Amino acid sequence: MSSWTLKSIPPHDWFLCLDVESYFDHEHEPEKVFEEGFIRPVPIGDTDVIVTVFFNGDPENPEFHIKSAESLSKEEITEANKSLTKIFGTDMDLRPLYDQAKDDNVLGSKLSELYGLKRMTRANLFEDILYRIVQMQMNHKPTAKKMMFKIREAYGSALMLGKQSFPAWPRPHQLMKADPANIRKLGPTLRKGQYLVGLANDIVAGNVNMDHLMECDPQEFYDIITNIKGIGPTSGQDLMMMRGRTDAVFPSNKKADEEKGLRRWIIYSYGEDPHNTSEERFQELIQNWKGYEAAALEFLYVNYVLKEKEERAKK
Repeated sequence: MSSWTLKSIPPHDWFLCLDVESYFDHEHEPEKVFEEGFIRPVPIGDTDVIVTVFFNGDPENPEFHIKSAESLSKEEITEANKSLTKIFGTDMDLRPLYDQAKDDNVLGSKLSELYGLKRMTRANLFEDILYRIVQMQMNHKPTAKKMMFKIREAYGSALMLGKQSFPAWPRPHQLMKADPANIRKLGPTLRKGQYLVGLANDIVAGNVNMDHLMECDPQEFYDIITNIKGIGPTSGQDLMMMRGRTDAVFPSNKKADEEKGLRRWIIYSYGEDPHNTSEERFQELIQNWKGYEAAALEFLYVNYVLKEKEERAKK
């Protein structure tokens, strides 16, 4: 058995994430995480290991305490921390955003109400893309999560913790030989199966470089990711938010003269008409976001999620 601590840059209040269902997978029950910990497989080299993570609950001195039933070397713990750092956003320093946007008429109040928020992602960009493709155009997200879980069971490594199954996410080399027709039997459309297998093959062949996508500037990321089959402008923008980075761009995406995607939502949030907002005006609206566009958007997103929950609770 191994246990270790992963520190995060403050402020970080991970418990805020427990209200956001999209951050979690099919096997997770966020209401139990506080007591039982957050459990998931993480890739370590060619293997996968289940870890259980507990948060210390201190936004000003945030620490994640991790344990694994496996006996891990220092090198393996370092490797596991790469995934955990991305999942929890521990390396993201949002303190400059709090300073530069505290008086922003839209973002300022959200920074105060959601103090310590950092978005959760999955362990690597390949996992993020797989789930994004599976859940595209599906309104019922629990069903999409169940489909992704079945794909993990079918093509990822089989892992158990006690009597519960936590199948690992498939690696590209595991998914590349899958038959899209068999993926179709697990729930996703045949076309989505083709996208998943095609991406896996492109990664193995060296046509798509995940490491480069994680490190390149936001505009280059957007240009590359939207050239991958199955990923359109909206998905490309969403995936840009999942790199464990603070920065992003929001390219205009107009159809029939109507703005779509994240840019539309941001402009609406500032009370203006997204269909008739110039690039210059858009940059003025988000001037307080500079360098922290991805992080800033997450405050708007989580605020929206919480307000929706409040409205449903009143009905």
